[in-house]
Amino acid sequence: MSLCTLFRRLVPAAPSAAGDAAGPIRQIDPATVIGWQAKGEAVIVDVREAHEHAAGHIPGAILNPLSSFDPSRIPADPAKHLVFHCQGGMRCGPAAERMIAAGHTGTINRLQGGFAAWVNAGGSVER
Repeated sequence: MSLCTLFRRLVPAAPSAAGDAAGPIRQIDPATVIGWQAKGEAVIVDVREAHEHAAGHIPGAILNPLSSFDPSRIPADPAKHLVFHCQGGMRCGPAAERMIAAGHTGTINRLQGGFAAWVNAGGSVER
């Protein structure tokens, strides 16, 4: 692990005026992601474990658990927003960092509040 990665884990980025973290990893509210999904403008990656995904997931979400996260399994589509989510919003941070370490140069959006916030915002769920 690089010193920069360690530092980012210990000291989170300061929020910008818009409320998003500065840099290539941003926090995005569920309503925005729901809108992107409805328009087919998002690639959503679920970094929870398989049993969590099976219990309920965002329709079309790609399962890529943090415990075995593989950046090569994420489809590259620069025309779509890349969104990572977990249950409460914590595991998608390390997954996003791994994606950047693997060479991803675009923005990675973290679903603020995770799957729980998605459900509370009225997002659709597949079981």
